[in-house]
Order: sequence, then C-alpha cells, then structure tokens
Amino acid sequence: MSELPGIVIAGASGRMGQMLIQSVLESDKMRLVGALERPGHEWIGRDVGEAMGSQALGVMVYDDPLEPMAKAQAVIDFTAPEATIALSRIASQARAAHIIGTTGMSEDQIARLEPAARHSPIVRAGNMSLGVNLLVQLTKQVAAALDEDFDIEVIEGHHHHKVDAPSGTALMLGEAAAEGRGVDLAQVRDAARDGITGARKRGDIGFSVIRGGDIVGEHEVLFAGAGERIVLKHMATDRALFAKGALRAALWAQDKAPGQYDMLDVLGMRG
Repeated sequence: MSELPGIVIAGASGRMGQMLIQSVLESDKMRLVGALERPGHEWIGRDVGEAMGSQALGVMVYDDPLEPMAKAQAVIDFTAPEATIALSRIASQARAAHIIGTTGMSEDQIARLEPAARHSPIVRAGNMSLGVNLLVQLTKQVAAALDEDFDIEVIEGHHHHKVDAPSGTALMLGEAAAEGRGVDLAQVRDAARDGITGARKRGDIGFSVIRGGDIVGEHEVLFAGAGERIVLKHMATDRALFAKGALRAALWAQDKAPGQYDMLDVLGMRG
C-alpha cells in the first residue's frame, strides 16, 4: 500500500468515538478519512474537527457510510448492535476491515455478521485491552484447575451511562471460565438475582453488576472455596487503552484474509 491506511470512525460524537478520532490523528501509521453518525445528528455535514471544538481537519461527518468507506481500509465501530450489523455489510462491500468494540450483541446478532466476514476481516472483542485479554486467559486456566467446590462469580463495574449488563467483557470472562470447566455458559449462567432466590446451585457461574459515577471499567473473577478465595482483577482508568487496542487491531487486520477474529488473534495469544 502506497499510503497510510484510511480509517473511518463510527459513532464519532460519543466519548469513545472522539477518543478514537484523537488517537488516529496522533498516529503516524494511519489517517482519518471519515466519521459517521446516526441520521439527524447535529454533527452531520460538519467538519469533524470543528464539531469536536477544535480546528478543521478536512474530514466530514456522514450519516451515509458509502462515501467515506470507499476511501477506507478499516472502520472502527463502538456503536450499537443493529448499527454494527448494517455497517458490516458496507465494510464488506468496500473490502475494509471492520473493528467492532460494540457490546450488548445477542447471539443472533453476532451470527448476522457472518455474511460480511466472508468478504472482509472482522475483529470483534468485548474488550480490546491487553490486560483484559490476559485476564481472560488466566480465568480459563484457573477455572480448568479448580473443580466445582469453587464457586465462580464475575463482578463488573462501569459508569452510570452504560446501557447493557453484564458488560461484554464480563461475558468474555464468563465464557472463559465455562470453557475452562468444559461447560456451556448458557447452561450455568446465574444473573439478576433478586428476592428469595434459594441457595446457589453448584457449578453455576454468577454475574454481579455495578453501575455508578465515571467508572471506566473494573472486572473481577472470584473463585470462592471453603476457607479460601482466589481473585483475578483488572481495572481500567483511561479509555485511551481501548482506543489503542482498536487501532492496533485495525493495523493488524490489513493483510488478513476474510473471517472473524478477536483480540487474542491480534495480540498473538491464541492457543
């Protein structure tokens, strides 16, 4: 490729979108070629730099992804499930990598990404930080080493604006614990406890959710046995780490075949 890969940022006005835009601008390995927002948003048709309260960048905010995607090698997308599915179709037509940090996607919605993955690479992760992906691997290993005498609880906290629960990262950790034990998470998941719930079922993997203030992201996996507890924990204090991971994924995907990947692939931690 004769020039730096062009990047489009979806959900440009959001906190994560603006962080991603700033990170691309500060990078010497990629260039910003477009920004996307939902139809009717006040940023549509404006220069994204001016919309962010800074100097003009010569990059517009669009509500139709066709024009910016024609110039892009990757789109980074931390939006909403249905918006992500729609964007995956456009990215596949443009043969651009689709980097997905969107959370709250159902199994059916994830399955609807498959047609796009036949034509371009998709990197989808509930969390794009190095530390969290290490935590996922450790959770799987510890769960494999301990039997059901140890109860497993995934505890997560986020800011009060977050709309989905448990977080995508918490579900990643629950899946890792289930995989370590050789079980299906859907069969052992225990969430949303309230009222007289009865005793905890042996072998269940529980989820506890905290929402408040400006918590960026805190995830803990508790293995609680008789007389002892093992706690694995990750705390994020700056959203920039998620942007850094997303940019790394966008660069990694440039020479990859069509298909679905995650951050373990990007970080070389698969296996």
